[in-house]
Amino acid sequence: MSETDKSYMIAPRPDEAGLSSTVTGFDQNGATVETRVVTERPLTLYLNRQEIVTMMTIGDHPDLLAIGYLRNQNMLHDDDVISEVEFDEELDVVVVRTERDTDYEEKLQKKVRTSGCAQGTVFGDVMAGFDDIALSENAVIKTSWLYALTKRINTTPSLYLAAGAIHGCVLCQADRPLVYMEDVGRHNAVDKIAGWMWRTNCDPADKIFYTTGRLTSEMVIKTVMMGIPILVSRSGFTAWGVDLARRAGLTLIGRARGKRFVVLAGEKRLEFDADVGQADDEPVRQRRKGSVSDPAGKEDEHAK
Repeated sequence: MSETDKSYMIAPRPDEAGLSSTVTGFDQNGATVETRVVTERPLTLYLNRQEIVTMMTIGDHPDLLAIGYLRNQNMLHDDDVISEVEFDEELDVVVVRTERDTDYEEKLQKKVRTSGCAQGTVFGDVMAGFDDIALSENAVIKTSWLYALTKRINTTPSLYLAAGAIHGCVLCQADRPLVYMEDVGRHNAVDKIAGWMWRTNCDPADKIFYTTGRLTSEMVIKTVMMGIPILVSRSGFTAWGVDLARRAGLTLIGRARGKRFVVLAGEKRLEFDADVGQADDEPVRQRRKGSVSDPAGKEDEHAK
């Protein structure tokens, strides 16, 4: 792990074998170039004897992804006991076994496709418990924390900086990023963090969730389902995402880049303790080797 990653409980692993590969191609001038690309592989999830879904993922932390997916789809209950998580790398299958008998055949018929990339899904009855979740009223986010988090996260060695075409999500506490997950779909990165929180019995009441992707309804729903009161993104909003955040009492902060940000819900948790004039603005993104930069700075690959 690099020097800048030591304070993370889990950090990105951009150099881990199998998460990316080098491909040879040609650039706009016909010159030969080598560029890194992230892997994308299927992972079929079973809950006990029931096949639930096949996800496309980079392949790391399959146990956490499986648990987090089931948790965020309300298929794992607070009092459930997981007896075993078995991953078969050759078959690309992960099986989560619980002490409670489960049968979700009917629930699988209620699947609704969402706007998340890589075909993210939310089941129709997840919203049934949405309004019953009470987020912490005592949680705060200071502007000094926000500036420190965005700077630290954006300079952490990652697959995005190495290869692009990937999303990142980070669980934070105060001004410290704790767990940083990446995947080809932002919903997968969220689910990995949800799985880690389940396995470590992490208290969400004072946590901050950072995502590189858009603040969509799916992102808001999953953050609320995890009990996290504050959601931050370097990208923008959707109208339904804002409506749901206000309905749930979630603090929603978007377009957080350098000293700039916009709050569209839950502003009462925000404490202005930093001098914005002294805060660093975000530098122009450097060109990655083998990638095409956006000179005007108008497009962020994370936000796609």
